[in-house]
Order: sequence, then C-alpha cells, then structure tokens
Amino acid sequence: MTVTETPAPPLVAGDPRLAPWRAFLEAHARISRRLDDDLRAEHDLSLPEYDALLAIAESPDRRIRMRPLSERVILSKSGITRLIDRLVADGLVERGTCLADARGAEAILTPAGLDRLRAASQTHLRGIEAHFLFAVDPVDLAAIGRSMRAVSQHAGPGAVRERCGR
Repeated sequence: MTVTETPAPPLVAGDPRLAPWRAFLEAHARISRRLDDDLRAEHDLSLPEYDALLAIAESPDRRIRMRPLSERVILSKSGITRLIDRLVADGLVERGTCLADARGAEAILTPAGLDRLRAASQTHLRGIEAHFLFAVDPVDLAAIGRSMRAVSQHAGPGAVRERCGR
C-alpha cells in the first residue's frame, strides 16, 4: 500500500469482495468431487489416495515421512494414518522406519502403487483438462496461476519434504 492509498474497509457479510472467495470454494469443491468420482469409477482410488500416492512418488527414493505427507495431502495426523492404512492394505504402500530417526515412520511406494498411480494419472490429467482447463480461457491461466501462488505464499509454507537417512 502506498502513502496515498486508503486501507480497504474490513469485510462484512454481503461484501462484494467475498464473491471471488466463494467462487473459488465452489469451483474447488465441484472439481474435486468430479476428479474423485472419476478416479473411484476407473481405478477404485479416492482423490486423497491418489494425491498421497503422487506425493510419495515425487519424494526422494519414493518414501516420505508421515508429517510432510499429511501437510501435502492436507489431512490430520489421524486422517493420514487411516489413509495410509488403506493404501497398505491394498498393497500400494509399505510402512518403513526412518533410518535417521527410528521413531519416525515413512510411507514407501510399492511397485504396485507406482503402477496404479501411473494408470490413474491419465484419468486425473484428463479430468483436470475437462473440468478445469476447458472452462478457463487460456489467456486467464497465467493470471490464475500468479494469483493462487500469491495466496499460497501469503498463507505460509506448505509441506516440507523431509529426507530420512539418505
């Protein structure tokens, strides 16, 4: 804010500045639901399960500690435990101990998990294209990207990718 600008008034219910926020929430909810439906129908995976598999696959040595995984997938400690339990039961993930700190647990992607992720990624990417990119004018993509990165940075740091003993 420069010296000549006056501060914006505080938000109140019905403030028109809330419209973009509400549109963002509605779009996120609807697209997430569609992506989840597609993944469940074609691959018997939920969107959070897919996101967890992707986070593990993108981590060094395809293993990640539970805390950064929970931050990445935006789940509580108990939520990530239940999600990993399901993925372990399905043979997509294994639990391991952190070599640098035996008290820490890691999720490790199995070969079956990587295969399932690769198959599901085509459905997920197709869904992003159909439910998001198709609806957005290509000239707006850069502005949306800048805006969402600014919001994310302002909200604070996200998941920190921890390497354990490697």
